[in-house]
Formats: sequence, C-alpha cells, structure tokens
Amino acid sequence: MEPAGCPMANMAQRWARQRGQRRGLQRLVVVFFAAAAFAQVGAGAERTRDLTTFVPTRIEYDSVGGAGEAYYAYEGRLWERWETDFPQAEENFAKRLRELTAVVAAKGPARLRLTDEALGDSPLIFMSDVGYMRLSEREMAALRQYLENGGMLWADDFWGDAEWASFERAMAGVLPGRRWRALSTEHPIFHTVFDIEEVPQIPARDFASPFRGANTAEPPWIHRFPAGSLATPSIRAWADDDGQLMVIATHNTDIADGWERESYGEWYFERFSTQSYRVGINVVVYALSH
Repeated sequence: MEPAGCPMANMAQRWARQRGQRRGLQRLVVVFFAAAAFAQVGAGAERTRDLTTFVPTRIEYDSVGGAGEAYYAYEGRLWERWETDFPQAEENFAKRLRELTAVVAAKGPARLRLTDEALGDSPLIFMSDVGYMRLSEREMAALRQYLENGGMLWADDFWGDAEWASFERAMAGVLPGRRWRALSTEHPIFHTVFDIEEVPQIPARDFASPFRGANTAEPPWIHRFPAGSLATPSIRAWADDDGQLMVIATHNTDIADGWERESYGEWYFERFSTQSYRVGINVVVYALSH
C-alpha cells in the first residue's frame, strides 16, 4: 500500500535519475546475473529454484531468556525475536527493490534456519533483533561455511552495549580470530547505488515522533541491560582476508522498520523509510556484486 499523500512516483523518478547518472541500469543487470551464477555454484546441481530471482531471506534463530527477552508481546500476539518486522518488511523492500533497480526480487521472502540445506541459494541472508540470539555449535558451523563460500550476513535492529556484546560473542564462535571494524562512509557499500553520507538512525515506529527533533535513539529500558549508549548508529563489519565483507551489522538503528512501517504516515515515510530503502538497496547491490 502506498503511504497516504506520499508522492512515491516522483520520488522513484528522482532516485532513478540519481541511480542512472551514477551507475546505470545495465551494470545492475550484469551484477545480478553474475550473483545468480554464484548462487548456482553454491546451491548444487540438484537445486530447481529460479536463481535469477533474488529472494529476501530471513534467518530463524533461538533466543535466551523468557518474556521480554526471547519473546515479547506486541500488536495482540507474541513475537519471537527472529521474526521482528517479518514478513512485511521484506515484502515492502522487495517491492521497492523491483521499482528502483533492475534486480528481480521475489514478492515473498524465504524463512530458513542456518542449518537448512537451501541456505546457499541466497548470496545475502538477514537477521533482525539479535540482541538475545543463541546459536548452537551446528548453527555456527553452518554459518561459517556459508560465509566462507561467499555468502553475506546482514544483522539489523539491535541497540546498546549488552546487545552488541551478545552478537559479538556469537560472531567470535562463527569467525574465530576475525575482528570487526566500523565502516567509514568512504567504504563502497555507502556508494553502490546511492551516496549515503551517514548511517541513518531509524527508530521503531512507536518511538518516532516529529516532536523529538534530532533525538532518534530508542529508550534504553526496552533493550538488554546494561544498554549503555544508544545514541550513535553505525555499520560494523567482519571481512575476509581480501577485505570483502562477510558480515555487516547495522547497530543502534532499525533499518527494517523503515520498510515495514512505510505506510505509517507521510512524515515517517519521508523522514525514515526513504533512508532505510537507500541503505537496503546499497547493501543488496553490494552483496550481489561482490
């Protein structure tokens, strides 16, 4: 559904002009089919899925704790952490990806465990709300193999020091000996399609208000203790020996909520969703081209 009163067509034209001036649709087409060829190799000859279609892939995982930790109540039902924003975020993002790039994106997302044999079908997998995540040894081994084979993981929507420490511990088990680094805006992922000058801080819908001004951080009481600083968003990454990104983490920001909640209102769409889509498109094109 288009957000009420939002001139999406005009915005799409502006984005398309910028994209065309900087890269061109032809490059995106070449990039995408090269990525499809990678997926064909990784998936094996027995795969029958159409690998020329990019399928947004959400990873299902287990979390520690009980109510308010491993799961929470919202909008009249219980949500596990892994399913935050799912599937509407992916559905909306795939629609905008089809509109604004030459990538052929599936309308419906996939939902997989790390141990699913179909994991290698996608060059990019997505995790949300990973601050309480717990991975088994088998899951860590499967994720390690996926990343070493050329796949890429994007983790989004976790805030503060305790949630970061939890994710960092998990990645130490997946990629022992490798260290993360914060990406500067000079990194190519900020410029694959759109030029992004700073990491946007996208708050969940319930914490977004025009009356908060420049304060877009979520409150510490809804995140894992000790929350520490939630003020500064960043993209942090683990890379391979050649410097290619294996894992990226959008920390202190909720990019996927900008996709899921695009119809919340024109103010939210213009202020947050447009930024979320820019980041998402850049990440997907980076993943498909590397």
